[in-house]
Amino acid sequence: MALNKMEDFKFDGTTRLPVAYVEGILQPTPTCDIWDQIWNFQAKSDDLLIATYPKAGTTWTQEIVDLIQNEGDVDKSQRAPIHVRIPFIEWIIPSIGSGLERANEMPSPRTLKTHLPIHLLPPSFIEKNCKIIYVARNPKDNMVSYYHFQRMNKSLPAPGTWEEYFENFLAGKVCWGSWYDHVKGWWKAKDQHRILYLFYEDLKKNTKHEIQKVAEFIGKNLDDEILDKIVHHTSFDVMKENPMSNYSSVPAKIMNHSVSPFMRKGIVGDWKNHFTVAQNERFNEDYKKKMADTNLTFHFQFS
Repeated sequence: MALNKMEDFKFDGTTRLPVAYVEGILQPTPTCDIWDQIWNFQAKSDDLLIATYPKAGTTWTQEIVDLIQNEGDVDKSQRAPIHVRIPFIEWIIPSIGSGLERANEMPSPRTLKTHLPIHLLPPSFIEKNCKIIYVARNPKDNMVSYYHFQRMNKSLPAPGTWEEYFENFLAGKVCWGSWYDHVKGWWKAKDQHRILYLFYEDLKKNTKHEIQKVAEFIGKNLDDEILDKIVHHTSFDVMKENPMSNYSSVPAKIMNHSVSPFMRKGIVGDWKNHFTVAQNERFNEDYKKKMADTNLTFHFQFS
């Protein structure tokens, strides 16, 4: 049924995919249409899953992991676009295909990607005790990045004005739901399962150290030379020019990079260029209330 709907739906550069709710979480309707298949996805014990809230450093982490697995062999990481190398399990885009199908066709060991909150993660990942890398980003920068991503990405709802988006983000009325529920849910789960919980800001501040941490978690022992090579090839400036990681292979009628590039700034603190004083005060108040029940903390800028 989902595939028929996709065939009927034509991207013409003006329309966007409709959205609906799965268990209270907003998703594009092609995802909703095959939700049973996604929920029943069969993970394997040697699967590695990269999980994030959207625009929290997902593609960066994928590229880091792929280069670690290939021991810094850049040619191997050029074999295909990132969404082909590491399937996005709940994602279906007309003319690009189904991440779920690609994942099911892949030989083991597989590296996979999801933006699902922990309570919507297909249970087989936990049952099979899979290794999971989770990356969290401070919510102010995350909101700004997600806003610009929705502006350029026709497979997501139009974000409206910045003021409208600010309110929707705070209320969790965006695809993949509340940032708060997402980061807190995965944080709570990290001590019960094989989850490496990383922070975007740590990756920016001490990239080599964090890459080393990922390598050790995966089970790769890499020397300094290879680590330095991975640091270089996963830097923002290099990835921004890399067609295998910058999503330039996706048709412009789906992702319009002239509206906003997929890889836009990649910095910490860009929220200060968007938030008004009033918005910042309102956000801080909301943040304090919603984070009162967790010891999870974030850096909103570098001193």
